[in-house]
Amino acid sequence: MKNKNIALIGFMGSGKTLVAKKLGELFDWEVISIDALIIEKEGKAIGDIFAESGQSYFRQLEKDFLKQAVERQSVIIDGGGGIILDEANRTLLKEKCVVIHLSASADVIYERIKDETHRPLVNVDDPKTKIEELLEKRQSFYAQADYVIKTDHKNPEAVCQEIKEMIQND
Repeated sequence: MKNKNIALIGFMGSGKTLVAKKLGELFDWEVISIDALIIEKEGKAIGDIFAESGQSYFRQLEKDFLKQAVERQSVIIDGGGGIILDEANRTLLKEKCVVIHLSASADVIYERIKDETHRPLVNVDDPKTKIEELLEKRQSFYAQADYVIKTDHKNPEAVCQEIKEMIQND
């Protein structure tokens, strides 16, 4: 795993942000949250960016920040839930990172995010159905990860331990 970063991909609510923070502590690596960088640059919430500038604008920001992040060394990249929608992003991630898909079921994702209002893609009348639809659409992209870890009934520490073991055995 020399000279490679770790990129966490997965649907919103799969645990990327919490696991990235814990993994950063475990490996003593910097954590780069693409969503946090976008929020900081724009000075507004992701939902507001979507509403005011559109999803395509947000996805371009995401791409720009990812390009910068993968050039660093020994970093944990917390890619937003849709970062894998762009082919160039998927290529960059595969070339420069060990890509780990944190997978969670639609039921668990719904339970984790049902009270959150900052997630524009599921601020709809039937968020559970929307989650299922988006998971289905993105599955082939998530399947391109180097590793998959199911996070449904695991705490972030357990997921980090699993990642550490996977990487050490690689």
